[in-house]
Amino acid sequence: MEGKVVVFCRNTETSAEYTEGVSVSEIQRKLNLQMNTPILGVLVNNRLRNLNYRIYSPKTIEFVEMRSEMGLRIYSRTMWMIFAMALRDVCSEATMRIEYPISYGFFCTIHGTSCTESLIHLVRDRMQDIIRCNMKIEMCEERTDVVAERFREFGAFETAKLLSTVNRQYSRYYRIDNYIDYYTYILAPSTGYVTTFDLIPYEDGVLLVLPDINDMNTPGKVFKSPKVFKAHRDFNEWNRLMGMNNVGDFNEICRNGGIRQMLKLSESLHEKRIAEIADTIVEHHPKFILIAGPSSSGKTTFSKRLEIQLRITGINPLVLSVDDFFVDREFTPRDENGDYDFEHLNALDLDLLDRTLNGLLRGDEVEIPQYNFADGKKHFNGKKLRMTERSVVVMEGIHALNPDMIPNIPQDAVFRIFVEPSTSVPFDNHNWAAPSDIRLARRILRDYKFRAYSAQNTIRRWPSVRRGEMRWIYPFQENADVIFNSALIFELAVLRNYVEPLLRQVPEASDEYATARRLLDYFDYYELVSDREIPPTSLLREFVGGSSFHY
Repeated sequence: MEGKVVVFCRNTETSAEYTEGVSVSEIQRKLNLQMNTPILGVLVNNRLRNLNYRIYSPKTIEFVEMRSEMGLRIYSRTMWMIFAMALRDVCSEATMRIEYPISYGFFCTIHGTSCTESLIHLVRDRMQDIIRCNMKIEMCEERTDVVAERFREFGAFETAKLLSTVNRQYSRYYRIDNYIDYYTYILAPSTGYVTTFDLIPYEDGVLLVLPDINDMNTPGKVFKSPKVFKAHRDFNEWNRLMGMNNVGDFNEICRNGGIRQMLKLSESLHEKRIAEIADTIVEHHPKFILIAGPSSSGKTTFSKRLEIQLRITGINPLVLSVDDFFVDREFTPRDENGDYDFEHLNALDLDLLDRTLNGLLRGDEVEIPQYNFADGKKHFNGKKLRMTERSVVVMEGIHALNPDMIPNIPQDAVFRIFVEPSTSVPFDNHNWAAPSDIRLARRILRDYKFRAYSAQNTIRRWPSVRRGEMRWIYPFQENADVIFNSALIFELAVLRNYVEPLLRQVPEASDEYATARRLLDYFDYYELVSDREIPPTSLLREFVGGSSFHY
């Protein structure tokens, strides 16, 4: 007699009994579950699984639709595999590398052949053929050494190196017909799930375009982001010059005793770049330096290091906190849930900010408010500032690139800087940790060390933080005069020491567990690196502690 299992579906808030070994795709069909966009994956006890996953004991499941963070991750990686397969079908010598997200998609480079418009056209047509055939994407699992050898024989040497440096007994990979590929995330069960995409020439490579988030049947609108693109490229080029193409290279350097030298070089690169930005500021003679960046981008430490470099040139930085210009709490805008929206532009007293900056620009002595977060009010306690010929005002805040924050200040008096860890060392040609995940790891540690928040609490708040960033920060990043990439090539290996234990405390029964599990999987690829050799002025010290700066 066949065994039975009880499965609770959170989407329908119902429990039902199924035959032992039932796949979640069968459960979806029996429930006749329809969502606003296609279902691409499933959370089983809050752990992300493929739709072919089979259930042998009582579980709680929740189906994941395309229009969600997890769904878009599944969709994009499935699209990557189809692209990689199509390229090999069209030109067997060619390989592709997912470089970084930009515009409404992912910038990719093609190696082994010329990246011509004719090639791109052929690959796009072949991708459409693969999608129309709705080919099965099979998830396979074998001993890690066997999987590494498979990819070595397949010519995917970066993947083989990655797998040969991780401490895993078994590893998963994916197969479409005779084509194999490796991904650190779940893929859709077949190629037919990728219904919308585009592949277009972009710079010296191609842009693999995702669906528009507001209309999933239409590819997103592509726009140029030359400053963001350059920041990505500079970081990647430097890594490659140092022989750091992937995490496998990084792990080998660690095992061969080269991490101290790599750490010093990475920190020196930051210092050199900050000094170059200071020299550029001197050339432009601005009166206001505005620094913006998303949460946990390292902009506070960057600001302090920039102040030092400016002082070396003879400039006297006057530091203003945008937070001191919040409106009184009772006038703070509310979000759609009725909660205070402190990230809204109108959470700032823009009139007072305008009067203050224009007064400083005229050379007046201006009294600066101080905001008390306890009572939600501004107070004037006699703090005054006056600019001299060698003075420059430095302000850090999320709206610093938004022209509506200071509309009446002459543009030639303002120098804008965007700070973000915009790139990480890729795992291999087709996998990397997203910049937002790097920032989330940083924030988990900072919240725990300095605010006594749990990892679960930080992860729960993160979607709201991200929504604010997408509305108030990223649309304006190309307004920056310079972009500073605050990523450090060794940081995930260092953060692993601190963040991994915090993530393991996130309860499996919580909604935050899936995100915690994803970050744990990322950390698992890295060799552990001590922070002992990291200087006290490092941007990473803002998060791990031990900084020589006062925050």
